[in-house]
Order: sequence, then structure tokens, then C-alpha cells
Amino acid sequence: MTELQLTLSPDEAANDYAIRQRAAQMLHCHVSDIAQLQVVKKSIDARSRRPVVLLKIRVFDAGEPTCQYENTFHYHHVAGKPRVIVVGSGPAGLFAALRLIECDLCPIVLERGKDVSARKKDIAQLNRNVALCSESNYCFGEGGAGTFSDGKLYTRSNKRGNTQRIFEIFHYHGAQDAILYEAHPHIGTDRLPVVIKNMRQTIIDNGGEVHFDSKVTEFLIDGDHICGVRTEQGDTFRAENVILATGHSARDIYELMQRQHLQIEAKGFAMGVRVEHPQALIDAIQYHHATRNPHLPAAAYNVVQQVDGRGVYSFCMCPGGHIVPSATAPQQIVVNGMSASHRNSPFANSGIVVELRPDDLTEYAHYGELCGLHFQMDLEHLAYTHNGGDLQTAPAQRLADFVGNRLSTTLPACSYLPGIASSPMHEWLPERIGKRLQEGFKGFDRKMRGFLTNDAVIVGVESRSSSPVRIPRNTETLEHSQLRGLYPAGEGSGYAGGITSSAMDGERCADMIAAKMAH
Repeated sequence: MTELQLTLSPDEAANDYAIRQRAAQMLHCHVSDIAQLQVVKKSIDARSRRPVVLLKIRVFDAGEPTCQYENTFHYHHVAGKPRVIVVGSGPAGLFAALRLIECDLCPIVLERGKDVSARKKDIAQLNRNVALCSESNYCFGEGGAGTFSDGKLYTRSNKRGNTQRIFEIFHYHGAQDAILYEAHPHIGTDRLPVVIKNMRQTIIDNGGEVHFDSKVTEFLIDGDHICGVRTEQGDTFRAENVILATGHSARDIYELMQRQHLQIEAKGFAMGVRVEHPQALIDAIQYHHATRNPHLPAAAYNVVQQVDGRGVYSFCMCPGGHIVPSATAPQQIVVNGMSASHRNSPFANSGIVVELRPDDLTEYAHYGELCGLHFQMDLEHLAYTHNGGDLQTAPAQRLADFVGNRLSTTLPACSYLPGIASSPMHEWLPERIGKRLQEGFKGFDRKMRGFLTNDAVIVGVESRSSSPVRIPRNTETLEHSQLRGLYPAGEGSGYAGGITSSAMDGERCADMIAAKMAH
């Protein structure tokens, strides 16, 4: 087996025989001598006017055993083993549960929402602007926010753990081969539900438990140690260790901790809007050609600008995607983005958010640690009051109009299914967000000429890019700083930012529990 680095045109990279020819040239052999090629890494370099595909491949000779993308995980049967409660079935919770099984411990997963199939029906109602279910939506339910919000796995959190292991577990449970080698791996909202179901089945088949419609409303405490939880239905689950992986939208958990006098703290977060362009425009900007090569993927972008001492940046960019309604309660408008696996929508959207810090919110100081949470809630309700009075219709404005302080008399086509209504967002967005967004968009246009255009639309509000609250934990044991046996994990606890980093953090907590119980 030999590893090679190839630089190919998009057409060559899409042709297996062309790749074999190039490999044979580099190895000074005949194409027929190559038994198999395996892609190890794939990325696109679009910095020049001729984008190229960078491939790292393994070449297997005719006499060598071939290699497949195979991963084997040793999941034990854990019925009757020591129990660990996992609150939440997002990436932190699911990966914690799977890791507990590997460690010969029995996970009891409690999910406030519905299973992924039932959840699809509630999301369909939401997209049709018919009804919002507060416990089953784009944020709550099996798989968490990631299930119906794209499935991007790219992360900069390699220093926290083995990202490749996370990709391999997804692959083991049905995700496509490409996530093992793409530079920016992505499963897609159309494929993730099946993967999530398979993860649940692994937990159940190996003796773990998964309970839906089980919203935790009380921590059971004995002295300085947790000993279980109680749900809204009155069911009691007991265990000496609890992983709290509830996600950034489970605001009632922060309020519960405050009521039970458990320490939480305010942290920095970000809020803004979602901007949507025609995908063809982003392709032209990024690939330097009016028409995208059919063998190139829908182009993405990543932009950042400092404005008045705060970062303004793109978040969760979805090429070939859709804007989706992500509210979790009545009278609030929250938007997010998603893409299917083929990324073939004619639209490109991204969150554009402004960095906020607790000391920016002096008028909310009386809320203490929940100052950012209440600022979020107020902005989401403010967006609702400017949406034309419909259930999930979202306020919107053409991008250049927003930057130029003009009301949009018409709006372009938009992927947001519940519909958009023209609104003077430049007037009602808080100045600390609105003015910085305006300057940020000007800066982005200097980096990506043509970005600032009235062919683009902003839709409000993108308010849940991160949690405004952190649940403090011991840096060595990962237990809550005040309550032994409670392990805050993932994005909702303030220790991750996306699917992959949340999954890694869930695994870390599971490993800590296993190590503690082994002594």
C-alpha cells in the first residue's frame, strides 16, 4: 500500500479512471497493477481562478489485500450493569450513552421530546406554519438540534479529542463514506434521522434504555451528591451518576438549577440574523466563474470582521440549504439553517452573528446569571411582534436595504417555508447588534465582492448559535463544581459548539464516570 497526494481538476477528481491514471504515472506502473484506491482526505482549493481538488489516496497493488471503510466498536450487553442517567439525546447524550456501553455501564437516556419519526410530523406542521409543539420541534426531540439542522461535522476542536473516532461512529451507524475523508464532512438532514435511529437501536440492543416524553423537572440530591432525577410525569430514575446533555435551548434546565440553588454562570454568546443569497452568486464569488463546474460542490464561505471591539462572523453556513423555524415556545421567532446531503437547493444561507458578553447587558443585570438568556428571549419575542402577526412568519429585509436603512418594498424568493414579511430590521434590532451587523456586511463585501446585494435577504432572528449560560464543572473530574455525580456536557452546558465537539464532550464525561467507578 502506498499513499499519494494528488492535485486534480474537478473533472479528473470525479473520474475514477483518471485518478488511477494519475496514480499509475506517479508510481511508474500500469493502471491494471492497481487493485484498489481508497480516498483518505479530500479538499478543494479555490484560491486561484482554476479551483483544484486535493486528494490523499491509498493505492493497493494487485497482490495486496484490499481495504474497506470499516469500523468496529465493541458494544457490550450492559443490562444489569451499573446505571448512568443521560439527560438529553442530542450528540453529547447519544455519544455518551454509546461510550458508556463500551465501558460496560448501562445508560438510561431520558429525552424530553419524541422519537425522530414522530418528530418529523411535528416539524412538517411547523414548516406549514400550522402549529408549534413546544417539546417536539427543530430543537427538541431525538438527536437534538443537529438531526434536522444539517449535520455538519466540521470542527476546530481536534485538541479536545479524536474527531475521526466520532466520524467513524456515525459511519458505523449508517452515514456515508465521504464523512471519513471530506475536509468539511456533512451528513445531511435527509440522512441523519436514519443514523440517529440506528444509534438508538444500538443502545437498546445492548441493554440500555431510551425514554421519550421524559422531561426532567427535578434533580434528586442527597447532601452534596446527585442520586437521580424526576420527570414531569412523576417518574423517578435513580443512579449515582448523571450526564446532563440538554442542549442550548433547554432554558428550563437553567431555571431548575437556579431554583435548586445549583451554581450556573453567565457566559459570552452571539446573536444576529440569517442571510440568504442565491447559491449561484456565492458559487461565482468563491469559484471565480459565472457558472459552477458540475463536479464542484455548492460553494461555502467563512467570514469574520471586528466591529467596535466585538466579532461579527458567519456561523453554520449552509450551501444549497434552507432556512428553518427553530422556536421552542409560542410568540417567538428563531431561525436556523440546514442542508440535505446533496446540497442542491438554489439558496445559500448562513447565520451572521455578533459577539456579546455579559457586561454588554447592564440593563439585564438584575437577572443575574440568566441575563443573556432573558436578552435572547426578549429579542425572539421582538422578532415575533414584527413578523406580521402570523405564527412563524419571519421578519425579513433585503440585505442592501438593511445596510442602507431602507424598508424593503418587495422581498426576493426565500427558502424559509413558513414565509417572510418585510420589516424595518435596521430600526428594531438592538443597536449593539444591528449597527455592528451593518458594518460587518460592508466588511464582508470587501472580502467577497458582490456579497452586499439586494438579491440577498436577511431573516430574523438567529439567536441560538450558542448558550448564554455555562454550568461550571471541575476541570479534572468534569463533575459539577457543587454537586458530585452530575456531569454537565455539551453545548447546553457551555463546553462545546456543534455536533462533533458535543459528541466528544459527551464521551469525555462517560470516560470520567467509567474511570471513577473502576476505582
